[in-house]
Amino acid sequence: MSVPPNESSDDQPRDLDDLVDRVEDDGADQATPAADDPVADAATPEPAAPELPPAAPPPQKSEAEKKIESPIGDVQPLMDWYILKVAFNREDSIADALRKRVKMEGMEEYFGDIVVPTEDVATFTRDGKRRITKRKLLPGYVMAHMIINDDTWFLVRETAGISDFTGAAGKPMPMEPEDVERFINRTAEEDEEEPTIKTSIPFKVGDRVRVKEGNFENQEGDVDGVDEANGRVTVIINIFGRSVPMELDHWQVEPL
Repeated sequence: MSVPPNESSDDQPRDLDDLVDRVEDDGADQATPAADDPVADAATPEPAAPELPPAAPPPQKSEAEKKIESPIGDVQPLMDWYILKVAFNREDSIADALRKRVKMEGMEEYFGDIVVPTEDVATFTRDGKRRITKRKLLPGYVMAHMIINDDTWFLVRETAGISDFTGAAGKPMPMEPEDVERFINRTAEEDEEEPTIKTSIPFKVGDRVRVKEGNFENQEGDVDGVDEANGRVTVIINIFGRSVPMELDHWQVEPL
């Protein structure tokens, strides 16, 4: 019995060649993009780099840093304390003259305080009255807080009454920290607080003196102690063949 042949249709391949042709046509249709579609082989754009946060502004400089920085960016040296040799007994007037010259020349940025270190002392008159006076800690010297350069050195040296800076081989030497603490900082602290006033006593231990008032008038002796806080001295006096310490007001004795 014979098998009836399959009915052919437009969707079914008629032979092997027709099948191959259809496979190739289908592959070409899938590989060829439509005109409206994007090109398949075009380069895929890279994702945009994330935006970085804005850079932080530079730190602001302090006022102190601005003062020591020159217009061209170079940093000037910091101020130091220097000791100036001046005419004796003219310390205050010479310090005033130097301050005026600094202001007149417009050089305040190179100078700080100009001081004559002093301390309060009590003195006594012949009748025993107490009087408070200023005593210079370093007679013949003035201290200046300043920056050393050619202009400041010339200004100081050209001020009447100033002979030179203290130092070695003609080179100004800044004060040692312990000297600044002793003569500058201590004086400033005493100005803020109520200072302990000393008594100016013109004697020291070992001096030979004579009593000029009181029960032991005209007796001679040696100074054995000095009490500046109370203005008294202890004198060893020979009485009846014995050495006896006597405490007297310092104005009751005189040097020999």
